[in-house]
Amino acid sequence: MGRPGSPPRRMRIEAIALSCLLAGLRRMKPDHASNAAGWLCRAIGPWLPVSKVADANLRYVMPHLGARSRRRIIRDMWENIGRNAGELPHLGTLPHNPADGPGWDVTGEEHLRSHARTGQPVMFVSGHIGNWEMLPPAVARYGLAFSSFYRAPNNPYVDRMLCDLRDEAMGQAVPLFAKGARGARQALAHLIRGGHLGMLVDQKMNDGVEARFFGQPAMTASAMAAMALRQRCPVIAGYVERLGPARLRIHVSAPMELPDTGDRKRDQMLLTQQVNDYIEQKIRQHPGSWLWLHRRWNRQLPKK
Repeated sequence: MGRPGSPPRRMRIEAIALSCLLAGLRRMKPDHASNAAGWLCRAIGPWLPVSKVADANLRYVMPHLGARSRRRIIRDMWENIGRNAGELPHLGTLPHNPADGPGWDVTGEEHLRSHARTGQPVMFVSGHIGNWEMLPPAVARYGLAFSSFYRAPNNPYVDRMLCDLRDEAMGQAVPLFAKGARGARQALAHLIRGGHLGMLVDQKMNDGVEARFFGQPAMTASAMAAMALRQRCPVIAGYVERLGPARLRIHVSAPMELPDTGDRKRDQMLLTQQVNDYIEQKIRQHPGSWLWLHRRWNRQLPKK
């Protein structure tokens, strides 16, 4: 029995196990850690019950795919998840613009450099594509470190370790905002003070707006559009393409055009749909790099 109010012993054991795993991955070369974790998840992940959700999603929005193609995408997805985990302890030390091997580069970096010179707030939007954890440290190198929304793990020890890893990768600590109304108010205040904000907006948000995603109705977070339109701050979309083991390319687009029809709700919907269309396009280009495990659409799915 632990002290009253202290985390259960199980949580401490989980944290010790994770700490040992991260230490082991850190001692490996980045590409070796990526390969090992990717192989393990590719071997185990497709057999987990949650993979039924991924298969149902693929059948729903890509009905032209046969069973073999769906299985390949699901295996690729699990491999990418594993690679992301293996690379996590190394993100802060991956070289920028290496000739070959592990590292990262940016296409569209002129948009980052241009906006950094203005000193004005900006919103970055993306989805769970490739190694999305590389976005914050990469953008921070251009002087645009951004805060983000965050759903903390139930285990406070694990939460602290993951936050420390993210801060280490970025080279600085940045505020994180809890998902929900209170976090949205804090994020808006952060923008008003001149801060930058990043959001992954490809998950279902029941209290959002019904936009289209892969041609189907999908409840989508509207906070991004509401805050951007209220402050008239640029919205820059981007995503991470996996080129190989611990080799990543960050694609950055020009700022999106903010709608201004005079109808606030219509403008929010137009901007939300614009972002959904961008993310959908990138997923179609790299279907095995997206996290198909989300219950993204407004329909019944198999239980996990």
